[in-house]
Parts: sequence; structure tokens; C-alpha cells
Amino acid sequence: MHSGNMTLSGTATASDGGMMPGQSPVLRLIVENLYYPVSLEVLHQLSVCNLYPVMDVYLHSHLIRLWLSVCACAGAPGIISSPYPGAAGFAPAIGFHQAGLSMQTMPGALGHLTIPSSAMTGRMTIHGMAPTIIHSVLLVSNLNPDSITPHGLFILFGVYGDVHRVKILFNKKENALIQMADATQAQLAMSHLNGQRLYGKVIRVTISKHQTVQLPREGQEDQGLTKDFSGSPLHRFKKPGSKNFQNIFPPSATLHLSNIPPSTTDDFLKDLFASSGYTVKAFKFFQKDRKMALIQLGSVEEAIQALIDLHNHDLGENHHLRVSFSKSTI
Repeated sequence: MHSGNMTLSGTATASDGGMMPGQSPVLRLIVENLYYPVSLEVLHQLSVCNLYPVMDVYLHSHLIRLWLSVCACAGAPGIISSPYPGAAGFAPAIGFHQAGLSMQTMPGALGHLTIPSSAMTGRMTIHGMAPTIIHSVLLVSNLNPDSITPHGLFILFGVYGDVHRVKILFNKKENALIQMADATQAQLAMSHLNGQRLYGKVIRVTISKHQTVQLPREGQEDQGLTKDFSGSPLHRFKKPGSKNFQNIFPPSATLHLSNIPPSTTDDFLKDLFASSGYTVKAFKFFQKDRKMALIQLGSVEEAIQALIDLHNHDLGENHHLRVSFSKSTI
């Protein structure tokens, strides 16, 4: 939301209820990631109720984005999207008790904050409109059917949340359904992966109308296109308060490598990526911790595919490589 840039003529001042020169009563609204239907009627309706604005709040210590949205219209419960555990310690600048909402208490350092039960299932209600359900299932389209596998999608989308199930559609193999652990993780994965290039295709990621991904019935031919990963040991976020919550970044050409054995050399790791078909532009061990390193590849697309191929690669000495996207460059 940006204020207009219109210059006003006249002599009104802030002290007598007017506006200073250069100020404007016009607001420009930019609506991104349309999880809910937006129309002029909806915008007008929101403008006449007590609306706490939608905010992107960046915690500079951990670079975690919280989505806060509360509407106190008559009969409309507000929502706060469930924050990640890494957000503990954030002190809100607004009081939600003013909205007069019936809420349940959040545990931990955000105990003084509360969220309604509807937020846990991703429901948003606007007065006069039917409730909108945000499911935890994503629809991924324009995939390369010759290259993608359920396991590959599990690894990629697992960067942004715990993937429970993946289903590549039997008759439309360029499309897949991915069930995340919750609606918040689904939105996070969608915001980071929609529009990325994967195996030569620009993929599209949207919220699916499905609430769950169904497993094939016993005896039903599936060709291995549906996989259940709910019990996988590779989930990054199964531990409450995991440091992985603090290291979620958009895809980039630079990858963060960790869990590297002490005897592993930079040449070995560079050769590992190069022999897998990737262009290694730069490599650097962390100065204070040689269990971690950064590797820069030829493009973001290469980095995405390398993460799919080499995350959990067995490096020997009971070490499996951990790969994630880095916020840093070399």
C-alpha cells in the first residue's frame, strides 16, 4: 500500500485537519498472491470496516515473514496465519483484543498473541461472503513429464515445508498435486516456487481445490506416480523450533551445503556437482566451520535441479549431504 504522489494546492495544514503539501488522500493498493477473491465490492466493504492492514513483517534477525490479517467487521472472524516457531520473540505493534474476537491462545513466546481456530485450517471470512478455505494441497502445472518424479517434487517442495504426499496425475503427467503439512507451508512453497524454471519448463504453483491427496486403492494401477512421504526421515521441519525455520530463502544460484565430513575436500565437492552435469562457478568453505560450504552454479535452474539430485547424497563416514538455497553469494 503506497500513498499517492499528488501535490495539493491550498494552505491547509496538519494542525487544522488538512494535509501538508505533497500529501494526498489517494492510496494505491497492490494485491499480490491472490489467495482470496478480490473485487471492487470486496475492497469497498473492507474500507468501511475496522481493518488491521495486511502486513509483511520481516524479522531482520531471522528473515522470517509473518502474514498478519485481521478484519473486525460484524460477524467476520479475523485470522492470523500461523507463524513459524522461529518467529518467537516478535513483539506485535497492534493489539488484537480490540477486535473483540473469540480466539485460542498460542503457545510459546507469542503467548500474549492469540489466533482463532479458523486460522489453523486456513479459513478466511469476509462479511457478506462465503468462507474461503485455503487448503494445504498445491497444484503444480507445466512440469516436464520426462524428468520429474514424485521424489524430486518431495525434495524441492520440502525446502519450504514438510511434504506428506505427492501425486503426478496419471492422464496429465505435466500436472501434480502436493500435500504439505499445513496451509501456511503450502502458501510459503507457492510464493517461492511459482514461476521458477525446472527441467526447461516454467512451473506454475497454485492452491488446489482438493483438501487431501488420495492414495491409490489397493490393486489400482498407478505406475508409482503417487507416493506417501508422511513418515519420511528427510522432513526438514519436524522438530519444533528447528533452525531450518530460520533459513528459508527463495531459489538462488548459490546453494548452502552442510553436514560435510571433516575429510571432504573442496575438489571432491566441486567434482560431485560437475560430474552430475552442473556448472560450478565458485566454491567456499565456511571459515569457522568446514562442515558447511557455499557453491555457486551456472543458474538458478541448475541450482534447483542440483538440490533435487544431491540433497541427502551419501558422502561416506555416516554423513549425508544437506542442500538448501542460500541468501549469500560468493
